[in-house]
Amino acid sequence: MAAVSAQGHITKKPAETGPTQGKPFLEARARSDFRRRLLAWYDAHRRELPWRKDRDPYRVWLSEIMLQQTRVAAVIEKYGQFLDLFPTVEHLATAPQPSVLAAWSGLGYYRRARALHDAAGVIVSERGGTFPATAEEWKELPGIGKYTSAAIASIAFGEKVAVVDGNVERVAERLLGRRLTSAEVWEFAEKVLSLERPGDFNQAMMELGATVCVPGRPKCLVCPVAGACVTKGNLPETEKAQRTSKATVFYALDCRDGKVRLRQRPKAAAVMPLMWELPEITLNGVVPKVWLRLKHSITTTNYDVQVVRDTGGGAGKRFAVARLGRIPLTGLARKILRAAEIL
Repeated sequence: MAAVSAQGHITKKPAETGPTQGKPFLEARARSDFRRRLLAWYDAHRRELPWRKDRDPYRVWLSEIMLQQTRVAAVIEKYGQFLDLFPTVEHLATAPQPSVLAAWSGLGYYRRARALHDAAGVIVSERGGTFPATAEEWKELPGIGKYTSAAIASIAFGEKVAVVDGNVERVAERLLGRRLTSAEVWEFAEKVLSLERPGDFNQAMMELGATVCVPGRPKCLVCPVAGACVTKGNLPETEKAQRTSKATVFYALDCRDGKVRLRQRPKAAAVMPLMWELPEITLNGVVPKVWLRLKHSITTTNYDVQVVRDTGGGAGKRFAVARLGRIPLTGLARKILRAAEIL
């Protein structure tokens, strides 16, 4: 828009920068309507998830850590079991780490469980069991980053801070009709945040991305804020899909007299240190007779897992089947033992 200066010269109003540039969606009235529609939809259609029953900071924190890079269905199963074993932060802080890892088994990314246990120790020993109330305080604890701290502080304590995860990023880019930098997504989330209901609004944004504005084929016909969306569908692909690799691995299953032989991963292992797994077999030109075969994926590698029955003994330690539920097993070990109907 042009304006006239005090000297009579015509000047142009500086253009806006960032994701708000030329987007009437982010005007005050449009933002207010967006919040109203999204929160009304969330109130009516949100999933009934166990960690949404109250705003207890311990439970909110636990759910947010569990949900990192893990499907909701898998977390629902483990969440209740974990709380039964460690109902309070004091129980978690005083528990031996192996028992925490055993309870976490099946969720993967065990570094999260170790950080959770370490943070519980800090809360109990250094804060007298009192939880941080702000995002900045939460970030001082092990395993807590920008997203997690904001999610906990907004949901459990009502702090007026926005959150950005993969769901929120996808929603923001489709609404504005273009790819955004990380800084732009956070700016967007902060500008649309409901100051009256920050925790609910943050959950509503993530819920929208998880159930309606999904990858691949978004459900635009049932989207409560479709009228504000520039894209109304998928953005053009600008990046190639991440390539996956394939690998074949062999494991020995030695189960005799109600006991299973396992080996412990080295403490210095880059992945899942000190977790227990079935002994891996190194082939010396002879392919053994395969008793069980299954598929398993870790990040970008798809494994063809072939299991051989072995009763010859070998390195490792034998555990009673009844004890396996209390041992920190790798996800693959647990999958094999379930497929073999031992667990």
